[in-house]
Amino acid sequence: MSAALYNSTILRLAASIPHHARLAHAQGSSEKRSPVCGSRVTVDVVLDGKGRIAALGQEIRACALGQASASLMGAHAIGRSAEELAEARDAITAFLAGTRDDPGNWPGLEIFGPARDYPARHPSIRLAFEAVAEAASHARRVQAA
Repeated sequence: MSAALYNSTILRLAASIPHHARLAHAQGSSEKRSPVCGSRVTVDVVLDGKGRIAALGQEIRACALGQASASLMGAHAIGRSAEELAEARDAITAFLAGTRDDPGNWPGLEIFGPARDYPARHPSIRLAFEAVAEAASHARRVQAA
């Protein structure tokens, strides 16, 4: 693969995934898998009284790009609402697809710019954001019940 795609920043992020353990008492969980490469991400969340992420756990079995994405997601998810997480998911999806010029306001996602030219890598990059948005949505339904 291209050196620009797998650079030292990507590899550093892949080696330092925060919240890298499942939560025992999650309010919401989601597992996402990429059929293209087999990457798999499982995310657990607990929400606070305002519906924001209070605790996060993740199990990552992905390539370096998927791991780096999970690292960036995990580093900034605490305190975010389900709406903010869905917005980040949609922004990175549109950015990778080329229908948006920037990856949104989630810190660090611009590092995936070189991956735009590799559509087979997009699903792995999106997995953590898809999983956390879905887990938060599930948790909101649990809180509302």
